[in-house]
Amino acid sequence: MKPSFLLTIAIILLALNSYGQLTPQPSSTQTMTQQFGLGTITLTYSRPNVKGRKIFGYVEPYNKVWRMGANSATTIRFSDDVVIEGHPVPAGEYGLFSIPGEKEWTIILSKKPKQWGAYSYSEADDFLRFAVTPVKLPRPVETLTLAFENMFPTSGELHLLWENTFLMIHMTCDIDAKVMARIDSAMQTDKKPYYDAVIYYWNNNKDMNKALEWANQLGSIPGMPPMVAKLWTARVLLKKGDKDAAVATAQEGIKAAKEAKSDEYARMNQEVITEAGK
Repeated sequence: MKPSFLLTIAIILLALNSYGQLTPQPSSTQTMTQQFGLGTITLTYSRPNVKGRKIFGYVEPYNKVWRMGANSATTIRFSDDVVIEGHPVPAGEYGLFSIPGEKEWTIILSKKPKQWGAYSYSEADDFLRFAVTPVKLPRPVETLTLAFENMFPTSGELHLLWENTFLMIHMTCDIDAKVMARIDSAMQTDKKPYYDAVIYYWNNNKDMNKALEWANQLGSIPGMPPMVAKLWTARVLLKKGDKDAAVATAQEGIKAAKEAKSDEYARMNQEVITEAGK
């Protein structure tokens, strides 16, 4: 791209900004922040509409770099390290670009996130490139949509839907070592995180003997409802294989839940009893 052309664009944008926003943007901007692992992912992009046009292969040509939106280049910021489609990505902000193809797309993370469109894009600024396979949607999507879906503590997906095209980008993160270190450190303080530690150990199939020691301390936490303490103790006991103790504890949890008029915790304690009977 010629420097004179880029300078012209910059001057036009500066002039427009000096008047403020008098009319709605044709392509609205969206910023999403998604918790992931121990950090967050922040995605900002502008959302063009199809408006009766043929998009991929025409408005957005195949085999040409696309900004993954309209207006300014799409940006994605990771507050912690992640893994995208098997590739380690350090914490930081990146420009999110792609090269659409009829049978394969190339997704690009650029080390230069702040730029207008893809006019100043340079492959020399690439941090990562990888391929994904597009899928044809059964129904068209009018407005370009990027969305975080199937989000779990250590895995999730970024989806793209527009016109008749669907893309899925897989993301993972490895937080176990950090979490375990934090739990061990916090257990040496006066404010021991019994509740969070029990939940993490139970969800991640850690040492249930240690989890039970902590679960037995839940009732001593100021403000901890008995129905909650009994539920997690019962769950740990069940995972340890002590069904009788799990049932007895869950029954105490149901009694406490009824006294607190909590149908939700009565149901969850009952689920432990039902699971123990299988």
